Amino acid sequence: MKSTLYAAAACFLLLGCRTGTVDQKPKSFSSFDSEAKALVARMTLEEKLGQMTQPEQGPVMASPGDMQKYFIGSVLSGGDSDPQEGNTLEAWTDLYDRVQTEAMKTRFGIPVLYGVDAVHGHSNVLGAVIFPHNIALGCTRDPELVEKINRITAAEVRATGIQWTFSPCVAVPQDIRWGRTYEGFSEDPELVATLGEAAVRGLQGNLGDPLSVLACAKHFVGDGGTAPSALPIPGAPAAPGARLWLDRGDMRVDESTLRRIHLPGYVAAIRAGVGSIMPSYSSWNGVKCTGSHRLLTEILKQELGFEGFLISDYNAIAEIRPDDYKTSVEIAVNAGIDMAMETSHYRRFFDTLKELVDEGRVPMARIDDAVTRILRVKFAMGLMDKGRSQLADRKLHQVFGSDAHRAVAREAVRKSLVLLKNESRALPISKQAARIHVAGKSADDIGNQCGGWTIRWQGQGGEVTPGGTTVLAAIRSSVSPATRVTYSRDGTGAEGAVVAVAVIGEKPYAEGVGDRDDLGLDPEDRATVANLKKARIPVVTLVISGRPMILGDVLGQSDALLAAFLPGTEGRGITDVLFGDYKPTGKLSFSWPRANGQLPLNIHAPEELYDPLFRCGHGLTW
Repeated sequence: MKSTLYAAAACFLLLGCRTGTVDQKPKSFSSFDSEAKALVARMTLEEKLGQMTQPEQGPVMASPGDMQKYFIGSVLSGGDSDPQEGNTLEAWTDLYDRVQTEAMKTRFGIPVLYGVDAVHGHSNVLGAVIFPHNIALGCTRDPELVEKINRITAAEVRATGIQWTFSPCVAVPQDIRWGRTYEGFSEDPELVATLGEAAVRGLQGNLGDPLSVLACAKHFVGDGGTAPSALPIPGAPAAPGARLWLDRGDMRVDESTLRRIHLPGYVAAIRAGVGSIMPSYSSWNGVKCTGSHRLLTEILKQELGFEGFLISDYNAIAEIRPDDYKTSVEIAVNAGIDMAMETSHYRRFFDTLKELVDEGRVPMARIDDAVTRILRVKFAMGLMDKGRSQLADRKLHQVFGSDAHRAVAREAVRKSLVLLKNESRALPISKQAARIHVAGKSADDIGNQCGGWTIRWQGQGGEVTPGGTTVLAAIRSSVSPATRVTYSRDGTGAEGAVVAVAVIGEKPYAEGVGDRDDLGLDPEDRATVANLKKARIPVVTLVISGRPMILGDVLGQSDALLAAFLPGTEGRGITDVLFGDYKPTGKLSFSWPRANGQLPLNIHAPEELYDPLFRCGHGLTW
């Protein structure tokens, strides 16, 4: 009973109306300058460089004493950087406490900032609630819901002790062949700005609150607008069968286009008080964003007034000058990078930057500015408060993956579903139907529902995490006791059923691997729907994917068709709509093309050339 009462109280705090202080304008980070600068004045160069250095937890914790030797101020877990003991809630909490305990042994005992990619829930951890990816949340067009989702994500992240997530992604994808399309809310900058601002508010709340986490708007700027190239970045994962590469590419646009399409999300995030921003791997007209003084200092820090700190992406600094690491570090830090994500090369970064300072190639004033920015964020977060424990609050374990959190995820799923077609009133389906035949590779696959950045960096099919509900399981739990629910992966055996439900789409992927020049449904999916059509019964097709797909014959063979994008663990949100408990309300956050030859296609195309199958904003109801 005590556990239940605690969970209810915590959920009231998280999900009820926000307190008045949250709605107020966030306190500026510069208001903590006196405390930060006083500490900087007492630090040695080495202690300052430690605050600017972020290793991955595996390498640094495998080297006893390095947290103190290099005065490490931040640590991360990348997409596949898990505790050695496994991905459980307990193991993650133990890992955080070990890292923080080591950090506190330094002279000033400055707490470490621990970062993870909690991009749709605390998605590295088994049993976390996995929310729909941003592309689906864009279809809800509901900033209050997005804020609520991110408050819950913050609470589940803090349950492990961790206080920083590399989220939200405020990219504005302009070419859905890009494998990170699903990380963006929309191709529409205005919608991205609205929902990105809500996400920052949700994650950071009152930033000093122990239930809040530091947000990180990414990837600055224009990662969604790169031009396709024939070859991948050297050393990056290959995309099987792909003949183009969009990830980490070059955005070839003028500054007015950059400002009109790609900058609004950052303006909104800064307005919401975002404390960190991550520059992009990609380039702008041939100049790496990580090394662009124009972008990072002149526009972001000076013009837009960003007061937080900049964290480079995963080993991104070395890509500025691949044959000259020292010059790469010089360019990046002088351009405005404040903290370097140098996963296993942290010693090299530390030593190189020290050499550059000693040689006068990086001014001491730039070092002091970077460290002041980092420390004033730590002060704003309450991490520097004397007497406050920096270890995890394990009482929060009681609300991790809770029913109350899953109920919000279920709401997000049903509000994100987009009804693209509904002929002959195929939907909603009666819960009293004598027999429903379910088919398709994604019908009973929680991994396919969740997509990339789920337990593994690239995601994976199958039972990747406990606690979720597949579409098939949700259908079986929704119908009357008299209804038979049958299943075949390939769509055969549907004869005699009242209706068939096909669940098809993409298998999980993340950056790099997801870049594709052919967005057609795979042969297995097309065959599944064709087999169902042969049964001469109504066919309802559900497409689970990270972007709009080329439907081909599947559209004509389907009596009803729903886009679910990547809904996450709560499959009951899908059946809420399938069986008519809720009307579909989702509107497409991306244009849906007719054919591959139209790509790239988006709302910024001239009207005479904009001829999608379904326009951005399309969505039916009944």
